[in-house]
Amino acid sequence: MPTARRGLAGMLVRRGGERMLVDCGEGTQRQLLRSTVGLIELPEIFLTHYHADHYLGLPGMLKTFALRGRDVPLVVHGPPGLTDLFAGLQRIFGKLTYPIELVELRDGDVLDRGEYRIVVFRVSHGVAANGYAFVEVPRPGRFDVDAARALGVPEGPLFGRLQAGKAIALAGGVEVRPGQVLGAPRSGRKVVLAGDTAPAATVLEVAGEADVLVHEATFAEEESERAEETAHSTATGAARLARAAKVKMLALTHLSNRYFGPEILREARGIFPETVVPRDFDIIDVRFQERGSPRLVKAGARTTREEAEPHGEHGAGGGGGGPRRGGGDPDDPGVGGDPVGASPGGRAASGGAG
Repeated sequence: MPTARRGLAGMLVRRGGERMLVDCGEGTQRQLLRSTVGLIELPEIFLTHYHADHYLGLPGMLKTFALRGRDVPLVVHGPPGLTDLFAGLQRIFGKLTYPIELVELRDGDVLDRGEYRIVVFRVSHGVAANGYAFVEVPRPGRFDVDAARALGVPEGPLFGRLQAGKAIALAGGVEVRPGQVLGAPRSGRKVVLAGDTAPAATVLEVAGEADVLVHEATFAEEESERAEETAHSTATGAARLARAAKVKMLALTHLSNRYFGPEILREARGIFPETVVPRDFDIIDVRFQERGSPRLVKAGARTTREEAEPHGEHGAGGGGGGPRRGGGDPDDPGVGGDPVGASPGGRAASGGAG
């Protein structure tokens, strides 16, 4: 359930100029309006599954786009059942001013985007449910300008061809191959969004050595039986999976409103220290490996810094007081902080996943 400080499921993946929304819980369009992103005309939306807390914000957003006169097509992806879902939702949002394409995706499907792929994988939630992995292809190695000059390659377009992995021919028929001027290939980034799921072998396989794994932690370990009954995860279960997958950062979401962030964080960090519990409007900046590990940018997507509440120890909003349970969530501290946190004033680079 939503709380006064914490919204329902909705994550925006940003890569360069691309924006892709994953899940659209109740209130998502207002959260976007309150953010530095704004309610842009998203080209794509990905739904993980069809429990209401993951899609009830969609009819209102679709209607808002129509009221603004949108004419740009929208593609909505989801597991099998998407067409049936929209047959019911259309009675709510009515006639739209733009075309919608519905794409049902199954375990093993891959969307090739050139420089990266979106890999669809099955999760364990008791209903048809997808996880999505955003996986960049390896990048060429660093270009050695001095080596190219020594081989007689003139600066200009021929440098670009070599950097693109193509051999060139110089005057006199001398061939220069990319391997002579490029270092070893550099790995791309991998961000895995598991959606709602119990810890699952399928998630472990896909998340191997990911930069970021976004995994739910609906319960603390004391509620492990309840987690198993409902096909959800505990913080301990998610942390064990992240440790086994050797990910760089674990971001825990989908907390029950009976919990505050700090108690979930403490439980997970006892097993996997590189864990964060982001709060609304936080950004995870996913950098290339040579530029450092992923980092949490607190309140990075808020429109003004004045709106952001101070974070206490480990990034807990409000500071002070210990965890309280069972009576709702009036203070709802989001959690990040050392050793993987960043200061509130940081800027997220392109390629972040928020």
